[in-house]
Amino acid sequence: MTKPNDTIRVLTPLTVRKKNGRPKIMPPADYRPSEELAQDPHILRAIGRAWGWRRRMDAGEFATIQELAEAVGLAERHVSRQLRLAYLAPEVLKRLTCGREASAVSLYDLCFLAGETWGYQLRTAFGLIE
Repeated sequence: MTKPNDTIRVLTPLTVRKKNGRPKIMPPADYRPSEELAQDPHILRAIGRAWGWRRRMDAGEFATIQELAEAVGLAERHVSRQLRLAYLAPEVLKRLTCGREASAVSLYDLCFLAGETWGYQLRTAFGLIE
């Protein structure tokens, strides 16, 4: 039994790194989270928002990205970059949203993958090696 003045120290190896501009505590390398907690909620939210914007533009509600940006109250550059998520390869979108697989790249980098081939998107987004 310990006395009231005794100190118990528990050390847990953690790493702090920035993710999406916020500090995040990274668990040890051998830690495997459950599948339902693997996906970053920021990525899911951004994909949902991008698809909503794409549908509104396809419906003719907005003719340009500038009009859309003004309507949603965000910078045109931000809307333009995020809108690219709606044009990711179907397999990448399926694995991110339905499979809830964690992306190997940040949300920012994921936005720029839409212009690449579908195979390259898949390899880059999930860190697959051929």
